[in-house]
Amino acid sequence: AGVVRTDHLGELLDAARMLVGPPLPTGDRIGIFGNAGGVNVLAADAAEADGLRVPRLSPETRARLAAAPPGAADPDNPLDLGAGAGPRALAEAFDALAGSGEVDAIVFVAAATRANDLPGMLAALAPAVDRHPGMACAGVVLGHSGAADLGARRPVPIFDLPERAIRAIAHAVRYAQWRRTPIGSHPELDRVEAAGARRAITAALTDGAGWQSQSRIADVLGRYGIPLIQTVTVDRAADAVAAAARLGYPVALKAADPTVVHKSDIGGVKLALADEAAVRGAYADIASALGGPAPVVLVQPMAAPGIELVAGVVHDPLFGSLVMLGLGGVYTDLLGDRAFRLVPVTDLDAARMWRSLRAAPLLTGYRGAPPIDTAALEDLMLRLGRLAEDLPEVAELDLNPILAGPHGLVAVDAKLRLEAVGAEPDAYLRRLRQVDPDSHHRKIRR
Repeated sequence: AGVVRTDHLGELLDAARMLVGPPLPTGDRIGIFGNAGGVNVLAADAAEADGLRVPRLSPETRARLAAAPPGAADPDNPLDLGAGAGPRALAEAFDALAGSGEVDAIVFVAAATRANDLPGMLAALAPAVDRHPGMACAGVVLGHSGAADLGARRPVPIFDLPERAIRAIAHAVRYAQWRRTPIGSHPELDRVEAAGARRAITAALTDGAGWQSQSRIADVLGRYGIPLIQTVTVDRAADAVAAAARLGYPVALKAADPTVVHKSDIGGVKLALADEAAVRGAYADIASALGGPAPVVLVQPMAAPGIELVAGVVHDPLFGSLVMLGLGGVYTDLLGDRAFRLVPVTDLDAARMWRSLRAAPLLTGYRGAPPIDTAALEDLMLRLGRLAEDLPEVAELDLNPILAGPHGLVAVDAKLRLEAVGAEPDAYLRRLRQVDPDSHHRKIRR
């Protein structure tokens, strides 16, 4: 939603100083210069750790920097002006970097020594900053606790440590990137029966909130065109055998109890059952694992192998519904590789969700493996987003695993929990994008 998340109060205040005064950075390239080479290097290391770039400068800019502040130890980025650098050297270095077009934000380092004029250095930087009103910048001042601002026409945050300055700029960079990101469109979807789904949800809540039966899950998902593998619910071994014969071997048997979180851990999942004897034995094993003589189980045909993914919906009473995508199966909790989006989910949201996963290379053909059908995956995320938008009573929907391959995908396990809802959050509260030109109040984009 564009919220800037910080780990502690000091970081929050540092980020706020970068966000409310200076212009937002136009990119992630950071220029660093100053009269303390070691501190410059610490700032560059912090920038890399925060996902920012400290680019090598062009030969033309390096030549200009070498000529502007004579005696620089290294006319590159980070630029070490040397401990004896005076006010003019800092001002000329700022002008050279800001005018190069090769950096998007600047951090300057000024360390007080017995051989320099720190107040004069800061005073010289103020008009240089004013000459470049579009350049985001911050300062690091060492040895002078009273330097809170340069005195330029716009605020320039001054920090006591390079890591604080870099972290504040990193927050501003990420927020600016978010502001520039196109929202995308809300495409029309075929095979959506919103009115029928609403009736199904109303009927389900009349019968009782909470976890829903497999048949009701299939009904709701089917009305949004969400692919769910064919499933038969039975409570006897003989019925499991009959269902397997209708569906066609090999089949899978799974415990149907939705409150069991990790079915495979307790022996509640039996796969690739090839004949009647295997089905009967699997049913007996599941009964033993669950501690009951006649458990309810799900019978399903074996799906084609593929990359295991997880997707779903969770509803929050304050913020509305979130749609989730991640690496599925046993890796869901182990690796926690997930992406979330608020509704409404746009076409660009759907594409960014899978691309933002650390496991994204697995989906596009890793080390010679065939790529999955990412268009089908994006379609699934759009359908889940539409379902979440239409049906806030969906408190939890968990599709895990989804088997994704080159020719499409299918969910082979689904859980659904319904709860009644009251007044939903005002959608205006989730709009943090647009600025009203006639007002100083920023409208909030979702």
